[in-house]
Amino acid sequence: MLGKKIASVLLLLVTAAVADTIPSGARLTVRLDSGISSRTAKTGQTFHATLARNLVVNGKNIADAGAPVKGKVTHAKSSGRLHDPGELTLRLTSVEIHGKAVAISTTAYRAKGKSHTKGNVEKIGGGAAAGALIGGLAGGGKGALIGTAAGAGAGTGVAAATGKEEASVPAETALSFTTTAAATVK
Repeated sequence: MLGKKIASVLLLLVTAAVADTIPSGARLTVRLDSGISSRTAKTGQTFHATLARNLVVNGKNIADAGAPVKGKVTHAKSSGRLHDPGELTLRLTSVEIHGKAVAISTTAYRAKGKSHTKGNVEKIGGGAAAGALIGGLAGGGKGALIGTAAGAGAGTGVAAATGKEEASVPAETALSFTTTAAATVK
């Protein structure tokens, strides 16, 4: 009976010595294998990356730089034409350690496209100014007023045609994540 208890304790100690733990709060820096854009990405889509630097926990190297990492797009929204820039949210789901994929949970990386406001104001205002100038030359004060309205309308059309501001993360971009739960490496 005592021999079985000693054997059980030894087995637990050996298992604990072999198993590494990635604690909550560990930082992982990865490089994306390919770019991700809010124009084409879908929520739930997976992406691939590699560790940009060694994963070291308590002075022990758990995984080498270059180890494969997988992640998921947890939110993707394409840009509107005149408002609402594109948005992306990414999280890591696993890292390969000793040839095995280890499930992990991490904080999110968020990307948002540029604001539409400045570009839209420039396009609409520029169209209005050009319309006022042309209208003023062609028809005086009344022509300037008509030209301003027509130019603003044309500027709005240009803004709508060219106004998408997608969120994008280019290939080879280094992103940092923090684990939100401990993961055991067996």
